[in-house]
Amino acid sequence: MTQRDGEPKSVAATTAMKVEVALVLVVTFGFSALTSVLLLTDAVLRGLADQRVALNPRRSYFDLIDLGLNLAFVVQLLGWGALGLYLLWRDGIRPAGIGLGRFRPRSDLGGGLALAALIGLPGLGLYLLARAAGLSASVVPTELTDTWWRIPVLILAAFANAWAEEVIVVGYLLTRLDQLGVGRRAAIGWSALLRGTYHLYQGFGGGLGNLAMGLVFGAAWRRSGRLWPLIVAHGVIDSVAFVGYALLAGHLTWLR
Repeated sequence: MTQRDGEPKSVAATTAMKVEVALVLVVTFGFSALTSVLLLTDAVLRGLADQRVALNPRRSYFDLIDLGLNLAFVVQLLGWGALGLYLLWRDGIRPAGIGLGRFRPRSDLGGGLALAALIGLPGLGLYLLARAAGLSASVVPTELTDTWWRIPVLILAAFANAWAEEVIVVGYLLTRLDQLGVGRRAAIGWSALLRGTYHLYQGFGGGLGNLAMGLVFGAAWRRSGRLWPLIVAHGVIDSVAFVGYALLAGHLTWLR
């Protein structure tokens, strides 16, 4: 994979880039990481194994308002990813420069499905082990189990999550860390640590599983230069979890 566009040429440019990265993280996943640490602390103090976490909660008692709020959340996630792309584009780095060029169905879709299998099944096993050890909250993929619009909205939410996380935490952040002179392995480590931290609201198992996912995804991006397979893999994993739970909630007590 070729080096990203040149490193900052002055102290002022370097400082500006550091400020930019900090601000992007403050309004996106860095803020999520902070709140996740606080939520984990609260859950541990109250008994982590007894807590319940909904990944897609019901946001209103009124069906159409609930639909609107869920769609607004999707738009927010899409906007986060677009922000990262815009800031890179403003510096002359086009989407293709971080692996978002023309979608290649054979390699991008096939690679994404392979990554989904590699991450998804071990991730489920890790969750079950963490639950058995009392190191995870009870994760409920969705509370939207009885409304007509749940399936398309859950799929939209899954791929909006994938878009925001992979663009910001992999494409944008690793590119900026490259430009700031951070070593490639260290950059992958920092990216994976951020991913693990903002999932700690699920418990220690969720944090550890997503840390491992971040390491695999970062290495895959470094090797292939393609971001689409990561988005596909993440979207498929979340879609299976969200939609599967919505359809089979009454039969999945073994996951609680």
